[in-house]
Amino acid sequence: MFQAVSDPTRRSLLVLLADREMAIAGMAKRFPLSRTAVNKHLRVLSAAGLVTSRRAGRETRYRLRPEPLAELKEWLAFFDRYWDVKLAGSKRSWNRPTADGGGRGRRQAVFRFLRMHVLVDGLLQIW
Repeated sequence: MFQAVSDPTRRSLLVLLADREMAIAGMAKRFPLSRTAVNKHLRVLSAAGLVTSRRAGRETRYRLRPEPLAELKEWLAFFDRYWDVKLAGSKRSWNRPTADGGGRGRRQAVFRFLRMHVLVDGLLQIW
């Protein structure tokens, strides 16, 4: 499941499907991708159990299946305490160089984690 939500395009597809069922053609219009590329992303999401599909005439329609995201949210919640402690540190700790001499790696890791957490929370609230 983590591999499925690691891709920004797949996360965008999940948000798009959060409140409606859509066909591949409708999704492809909203992205700078071909239908084939959207279909490949949907197969990854489907394999992770994050979307379901049904045939409607000649097209396949997709819908978000949010239940696996609840499991992801529970796992992320485990780390909330960890990040609360880390984020409670002084502003200087954010700018302190890491072992490799830069401070950006630590900040980027924290912000990637927080973006994932916000995405999952948002999808579960829509559902």
